[in-house]
Amino acid sequence: MAGLLSLRRSGNQALATILRLEKDTRAASPLAPSLKALQGLVESDLSRVNAIVIERAQSPIPLIPQIARHLIAAGGKRIRPMLTLAAARLCGHAGDEAAVKLAAAVEFIHTATLLHDDVVDDSALRRGKSSANAVWGNAASVLVGDFLFTRSFQLMVETGSLRVLDILSHASSTIAEGEVNQLTASGDLSTSEAKYLDVISAKTAALFAAACRVGAVIAGRPPAEEEALDDYGRNIGIAFQLVDDVLDYAARQDKLGKTVGDDFREGKITLPVLLAYRRGDAAEREFWKRTIERKDQRAEDLDQAIRLMETHGAFTDSLARAAHYGDLARRALSVFPDRPEKTALAEAVGFAVQRGH
Repeated sequence: MAGLLSLRRSGNQALATILRLEKDTRAASPLAPSLKALQGLVESDLSRVNAIVIERAQSPIPLIPQIARHLIAAGGKRIRPMLTLAAARLCGHAGDEAAVKLAAAVEFIHTATLLHDDVVDDSALRRGKSSANAVWGNAASVLVGDFLFTRSFQLMVETGSLRVLDILSHASSTIAEGEVNQLTASGDLSTSEAKYLDVISAKTAALFAAACRVGAVIAGRPPAEEEALDDYGRNIGIAFQLVDDVLDYAARQDKLGKTVGDDFREGKITLPVLLAYRRGDAAEREFWKRTIERKDQRAEDLDQAIRLMETHGAFTDSLARAAHYGDLARRALSVFPDRPEKTALAEAVGFAVQRGH
């Protein structure tokens, strides 16, 4: 898995782990880890999405476009709006204004959640640049995030579909519930894997699922196809977050675009932490209680946490879970006939599972 595990003090051991994890994830998810097919398929529509995002981020209040532009210009994969566009195309609904506006709405929701997340997490980096809250402060970041949320709902209304409004508004409330659920679990090593999955299903996978489902809705497709795209989106979203939780410990910071180890410093309960804690001996469990529950952390503790995760197979097993959900996402596409959109969506699963950033 390219980019995994920066070469810290463990030297050759870390390099061996990179190679092993790359081999494991490629074996579990044989499709090429690339978004190229998806990007090529929706390229012209995505340009229109980006134009709408830039246009609708404007305001007579100068600080609003300034902060929005800071985050938007930093890039990002745009995977969620690409999924909306590809799902609509898969259902025979290509290139019209409704699909483009919905993809832009999805991107606005995602961008708003990033602004809010960075405030909650007190993050200093986002997409390789100083986060908006680090530059302009928490209040401005929260308020501009709220503004972008309102823009997303304006775009939904413009499509004239109450079903679309229902799906994306429900996803937005589910995301907020997931973030609160994660906050209440912070530092709690007794958190079950089931609760962890509930958290990531809500805070991450809900928007992936909605982004895909609305493609079928605007195409007027039957419920079976709506459900299939919802299942695809939900499962690729879970896989995406599982990998993200590994990368927070095991990525190169220049590739990740945010500070490696943020989850550890914040005491977030993620699957790598749960696996390493439950598989550790008494001394190792005390380490996790001190660093995660009590947040009594020392300079060398992040390196120790990574070593324990490697020792107990927490990275490998978390990536195996991601590959499992990736397989479920691909299977969900089986109701659709073979066509370029289906292939591109299947290849996007390979990217989600095998990405290094």
